[in-house]
Amino acid sequence: MKKQQPQISEEKILEASWELLGEDGIEKFSLRRLADRLGIQAPSLYWYFKSKQKLYQRLANQVSKIILEEFHSEGDWKEQLTGLAAAIRSVLSRYPCSTQLMMMTLPHEPDIIRFTNKMLLCVEDTPLAQEQKMQVVTTLMNYVFNFVLDHYQHERNVSAILKEQAELPGDEMIRLLDSMSEEEAGLFRRMFDSGLFELMGTDRAFEFGLKLILLGIEQVIQEQGQQEEQKR
Repeated sequence: MKKQQPQISEEKILEASWELLGEDGIEKFSLRRLADRLGIQAPSLYWYFKSKQKLYQRLANQVSKIILEEFHSEGDWKEQLTGLAAAIRSVLSRYPCSTQLMMMTLPHEPDIIRFTNKMLLCVEDTPLAQEQKMQVVTTLMNYVFNFVLDHYQHERNVSAILKEQAELPGDEMIRLLDSMSEEEAGLFRRMFDSGLFELMGTDRAFEFGLKLILLGIEQVIQEQGQQEEQKR
């Protein structure tokens, strides 16, 4: 009796993709491994996705859709950008490798376009020029993406070190700093000893970085307003 092929769908493919990404990261992800997870032959996946890049596009589109569902655009442009940044960070933190996927794909999916359009709407009422508005959302996205990616990679690095050796990464750092002079590493050592580096990846660090960006945007708006006044 011929063995029946498992029933698959795009939804099941996406779900299995997230599972694989969470287990081994995007570096080891492949359509062959995905097919094995689904219990099918690799060519069967091509009925749904013509290439791994097409699958990545759809995963990024799914992330964009969830961000749109969780973001509520209320208040002035600063409040909207703050809420948007928080929503992006929250969703990216829940979906493994989603930051890489967003950075690796083009806006060739409907929800990615809607997501980008929503970001632009946050600053549409500001007096900034159109190219400046695009730069604002690009800067904000790059900040959130790299914040989430840095925290994700740090956790992976620590986990990998702990698998290879019983010693904690902090103990190795202490020995290294003790071998360096005050001129070479004095300030770094004092920051390390006071626990400041433990703030990396925290809400406090995220909010401070976001505040710097918003203050910078506000400063640009104020300077342009002053320039306009001087011209009159």
